[in-house]
Amino acid sequence: MKAIALTLGMTGLLLAGCTQNNRAGNNGKSAAHQPSENQAASSKDATNTERNARDRDGTNPTADDQPEDKQDIDVAAKLRRAIVGDKSLSINAHNVKIITNEGTVTLRGPVDSEEEKEAVVAMAKEAAGEDHVVDELEVKSNR
Repeated sequence: MKAIALTLGMTGLLLAGCTQNNRAGNNGKSAAHQPSENQAASSKDATNTERNARDRDGTNPTADDQPEDKQDIDVAAKLRRAIVGDKSLSINAHNVKIITNEGTVTLRGPVDSEEEKEAVVAMAKEAAGEDHVVDELEVKSNR
C-alpha cells in the first residue's frame, strides 16, 4: 500500500514539474535544447523561406511540377539519397530543391560554397546524365 502511495506521489510531482516547465514558456525544453543565436540564423537559411516566395508566381519550377512518372521519381530519389548521404555537404546543400521533369533535373536553392555547388551538380549529372541538368543553385553570401 505504501509503495502505491509513494508511486502516485512521485508521479504527481513529475507531472507538476512538467506543467511548471511548460508555463515557463520554453515548451518543456531545457536551456541545453534552446537554439543559440547562430543556430537560429543557420536554420533560417536552411528553410529558404525568403527564396520560396519567388516560387509562388508560377514561373519557376517547383516540386509540384514534377510529374508522377516513375523514371523521373526514381532519378529524383537517387539524387536526393546521394546528396543527403554526402555528410561533407551543409544542411543547405542537403535541402536543395530537386525537380525532375521528362528526364531533366532542375536544382534550386542555396549552398554554402562553390565547391558544394559543383559537388551537387556533379551528383545530378551522374543521376540524370551530363546534358540533363539545369543548375539554378545559388552560393550563399558570407555575412
